[in-house]
Amino acid sequence: MKQSTDRILTTHTGSLPRTAPMLAQLRARRAGQAVDEAAFRKEVTSAVTETVNRQIRCGVDVVNDGEQGKPDYSTYIRDRLTGFDGEPVIMRGARDQAEFPDYAQAQPGQGRPSGPACNGPISWKDFSATQRDLDNLAAAIKAHPPAGEAFMTAVSPGQAARFMPNRYYKSHEDYLHALAAVLADEYKAIADAGFILQVDCPDLASGWNNQHRNLSVPEFVKVVEMHVEVLNNAVKDIPADRMRLHLCWGNYEGPHNHDIPLADIIRPVLKARPAGLSFEGANPRHAHEWRVFETVKLPAGKVLIPGVLDSTTNFIEHPELVADRICQYAKLVGRENVIAGSDCGFATAAEGSRIFPTIAWAKLSAMSEGTRIASKRLW
Repeated sequence: MKQSTDRILTTHTGSLPRTAPMLAQLRARRAGQAVDEAAFRKEVTSAVTETVNRQIRCGVDVVNDGEQGKPDYSTYIRDRLTGFDGEPVIMRGARDQAEFPDYAQAQPGQGRPSGPACNGPISWKDFSATQRDLDNLAAAIKAHPPAGEAFMTAVSPGQAARFMPNRYYKSHEDYLHALAAVLADEYKAIADAGFILQVDCPDLASGWNNQHRNLSVPEFVKVVEMHVEVLNNAVKDIPADRMRLHLCWGNYEGPHNHDIPLADIIRPVLKARPAGLSFEGANPRHAHEWRVFETVKLPAGKVLIPGVLDSTTNFIEHPELVADRICQYAKLVGRENVIAGSDCGFATAAEGSRIFPTIAWAKLSAMSEGTRIASKRLW
């Protein structure tokens, strides 16, 4: 990742509102309706180009494809890999849902099924889908060159395992290693194409809320350490400065009063090879955690990408507040080691986002204005 020496750069977490034609195509595919594949691919190419252009117009420096052609950020691999023909299971509720059942009952995702379970050996069946993603992003940034670089997201082994339960491998660890061995091909392809690889790792924080909700903090930290070790092995051949890792506690508007504190997991997370660390820093439960870096020293070569936009609310952050948030981190870890981002994606699933598309774009514009204010303060 290229660091700026004269201003704060902007980026986001990955998913952005799908274009209306793209959303219609994704709905039809997921519903099992017949979709003309050539028309679908053409629409993805068009949507990616439009999304890159909109990011640039909003002042985003480090852009991506907005995950336009993917139904979501984690189970998209169900269509690309073998071994995922098992029956879904009912997902466990989060810790805060257990405490607030009236809230839980009102949620549209309450009692929702997982993605398909793993019921066979994992291997590639459609690696060409990854190549099409790369080609679409390359074409889009050629048509609309960003001020900075381009990145592409990919699910981590631990996150894939959360939403697609294991019914085949003899242990959770074996399942992770099997996922990592195959996903490593996607990771390498993204880096080889010249893009920054963002590995999405909500499992390192949000996993505490549901999948591992019965573990103690020390027990969960051991899970984090193991997931990081598996990930590090999968990306061992990719330069650290060509990668970033996204950490989050669940991109939903809810109590979050049982989220594991960043302070409890930051040390094992910082042992992950990716140089960039993207994490929630704007929502009411985690906005205070910039203070973690008063006592935790940022390792050399690491870059923080704190969320300065809350991705669960239609409030548009004031640019002065964005600037304040940026400066809090910059004063602790150095202005050159901070890139402004969003807490999480604005459309982590193609359907179901509670952020209106026009507001998502307005929030990104507010972030860009806030970074200009912060840059004047810091330089």
